[in-house]
Formats: sequence, C-alpha cells, structure tokens
Amino acid sequence: MPLPKQFYLRVVHGIVGGFAPPAPTAVKTVSYTDQTKTLQISFSSDLAPRVLKEDKDNFADVDALVEELQSILRTIPTEEPKGSEDIYGLDTSIMWGSDDFVWENCGAQGCGSTSTVEATDEEKAKFKKALEIAEKLVAKGIGS
Repeated sequence: MPLPKQFYLRVVHGIVGGFAPPAPTAVKTVSYTDQTKTLQISFSSDLAPRVLKEDKDNFADVDALVEELQSILRTIPTEEPKGSEDIYGLDTSIMWGSDDFVWENCGAQGCGSTSTVEATDEEKAKFKKALEIAEKLVAKGIGS
C-alpha cells in the first residue's frame, strides 16, 4: 500500500494534568507530502525540523510503518468526552491525520477528567504498539 498523499503525526509526552494543566515533556511531529517526497521531523527541543528525503535506504520501511500504524489506530477507541482521560495510561497522546483518516487521543490541552470509554488490555497493548511505530517514524530523522 503506498503512502497517503499527505499525513501528519504528532506524539506528545506528558498529557495528564491534575490541579494544574499538563506540561508536555516532549512534542514530536512527522509530516509528509508526496509533492516534496520528504518526511519533515521536528522535536520540541529542536530549533529547526530535520528533513529526510525519500531514498531507498532511509525510506524503505516507511510505507509498512504507516500502514501498520493506521491499521492499529482504526481499531482502538479514543476517550469520551474528547480530552477527558488518558485511557491508555501512558501519559502520551498520538494525533494522526491523513487524506482519509483522522485519529487523536487526548486533546492538545491534555487530559484531566473521567472518560465514559475505557480501553481494554488488548486495546492498551495495541496503543503501545502504535506508539512504538510512531517513535520509529520520528527516529527516521535522527542523524539525517
């Protein structure tokens, strides 16, 4: 399956709040457009994004990673109401947006109340796997 024509991925660590709003400890983003054929990768601590141009060595498994990530996210729930609770218990949010699919757990303001939806152990394991895949995509920019 080819890459979507464009996609955006954001991973935020530190989403759980309490008395005070959460203070994210890391924000990582990956964006892709088939017009530029590049992955743009940025970290909250970086001043400038890292760019990975499409080539056989660095880009070989991106299609498979994106396909697996999307297939997992399509099968797991998000909290209700939006932004209410970290139902996966990892203090981490994933936001995915592509041509035909959008998914996000915990809003940009983080989580701080109770959800009417709870994740099963199987769904928590799938979310953990999705997070591992997202981190692999982010890591594509390291050293480039």
